[in-house]
Amino acid sequence: MIEQKLRQITGLCVLTSVLGACASSPEPVIGASVTAPNAALGQGDFSFQRSTIYLLRPSDKISVDVFREPDFSMDEVQIGVEGNVSLPLLGSIRAAGMTAKQFEQDVTQRLAKAGLRTPMVSVNISEYASHLVTVEGAVTEPGVYPFQPGARLSSAIAFAKGPKRTADTQQIAVFRENADGILVAKFDYQQMSRGTMLDPVLEPGDRVVMGTDGLSVFWQDFLRALPAFGIFANPNL
Repeated sequence: MIEQKLRQITGLCVLTSVLGACASSPEPVIGASVTAPNAALGQGDFSFQRSTIYLLRPSDKISVDVFREPDFSMDEVQIGVEGNVSLPLLGSIRAAGMTAKQFEQDVTQRLAKAGLRTPMVSVNISEYASHLVTVEGAVTEPGVYPFQPGARLSSAIAFAKGPKRTADTQQIAVFRENADGILVAKFDYQQMSRGTMLDPVLEPGDRVVMGTDGLSVFWQDFLRALPAFGIFANPNL
């Protein structure tokens, strides 16, 4: 039994060597990585820069603390799809589109006008719940993943546990909504890993699709069809 398995392993190594199926990680290019978008690949709307200012968005969760006024404080409140939050005494007010500091100042002024004496308000973001990215295609665990502001496209692939063996890592499509509709840009995972292509910052609502390598699928199916190699090519065993 052991001798038979060794023959199977040896045969598999010879076959993968002949087919060139054993690929190593791309060698990184030492020095400054590429940060400029490639307009020819539709990357014009993508950037390497992390924003230094965060504007509240629908679905984000915030805490509102009014010093020594527990009746007017809220440990956590979610911004609605219309961009408003409902606060004690103030009712529904706009929050989306403001920084936490701006919203803090707005609530302070509103409470003062409502009759609260010298209100002291603190607003903090408790969860960036608006930040979701969809990852699908030839990745290990497709799904919808939360991410922190500033996360990059490579992070989205990592959330999904990386590309499958059948993935075409040179073909990643990113769909992004803007005022004119939905844009599609193409990225190369190998080039991003080497630092020779922009690894863009994600935006809430991005959809990432990893392409499939038809040749890899063919060889996986081919190996499963061979009794000697089926045990190695079947991921369920």
